[in-house]
Amino acid sequence: MMKHLFSVFQDERFMDLTIYQYGYEKCEPLHSFGPYVRNNYLFHYVISGKGRLHANDEKDNTAYYHIGAGNGFLIEPGYVNTYYADKAKPWEYVWIEFGGLRAKEYVELAGLSYKNPVYIPSDPEYGKIIQERMMTIVTSQNASPIELIGNLYLFVDALIKYSSSKKQLQGGKLSEFYAREAVVYIEHNYDKNITIEDVAKKCQLDRSYFGKVFKKVVGQSPQDFLIRYRMTKAADALIVGNDSISDIGNSVGYPNLLHFSRAFKGVYGMSPREYRQKNKIIDR
Repeated sequence: MMKHLFSVFQDERFMDLTIYQYGYEKCEPLHSFGPYVRNNYLFHYVISGKGRLHANDEKDNTAYYHIGAGNGFLIEPGYVNTYYADKAKPWEYVWIEFGGLRAKEYVELAGLSYKNPVYIPSDPEYGKIIQERMMTIVTSQNASPIELIGNLYLFVDALIKYSSSKKQLQGGKLSEFYAREAVVYIEHNYDKNITIEDVAKKCQLDRSYFGKVFKKVVGQSPQDFLIRYRMTKAADALIVGNDSISDIGNSVGYPNLLHFSRAFKGVYGMSPREYRQKNKIIDR
């Protein structure tokens, strides 16, 4: 069974988000690191066991955190930190040191900072996803720089998406993040029988709060956006293909032909059949 892995990333072409070092360690009892000041962000995810983090603020006041399996902790650059493995149940963790022009933005989206360094997934199963994405990086000894950076983005995406503290953040950037997440989900699932509750759940937000955030950023309610997106796809299919109107309705998430026709007319002011007759592209 391995006890230690360590790698250094040496490609400097990636500016928005890049990786510096990464590794895995099964620590001995009372194993410690620090006091030390990092130049980049350093995130640990605890796989098993437990330990303590001593984190200093800008006034050199120290806060103490007990951290166990299934949680993580962030070390922010510029602050003194020390961490110790427990004597009886020393921790086993995977870690990644990263930075870049947008690293601070992404960390804040996850609700992490030197004032709030402990990471708690919103569900234990989500913690396993974060662990898996980190281990993918750590064990990719022969991966190309592009593959490693791609996996770093997947890890950071999971870190944000599954954070139990992300909802505590406010402001335009977070609102835009939720809206983008919702739009991407709709783009990939509009053909299924999804509801706005499903979209809100995907963003891990309360249905009412999600609606307010989405409308503020996009300018229309999520329900209106979903309907219009589906009808736009349907309109394209009506004029360029020969599928039946029933099949087209089903392909955009409306298995009921009557419901599809009503929704289409609500957007375009005419039935799908009338729209096809008026706009059909005829092959010559």
